[in-house]
Amino acid sequence: MSISALASTSQVQAQDATSILMLRKALDMQQQSAAQLLEALPKPAAAADPAATVGRTVDTFV
Repeated sequence: MSISALASTSQVQAQDATSILMLRKALDMQQQSAAQLLEALPKPAAAADPAATVGRTVDTFV
């Protein structure tokens, strides 16, 4: 193998490692942004208890 081929291979490997590192950083940033967005959502209002109103009155029609 020639020296230029070895240099080229090591350069490609370094670029691959850098690309993977940048991808991981981007994914981490997206994960943090998504977590912040989820935390910013308003809390849902508590639903009324259906057992409190169901069956208390009976409508009778003749």
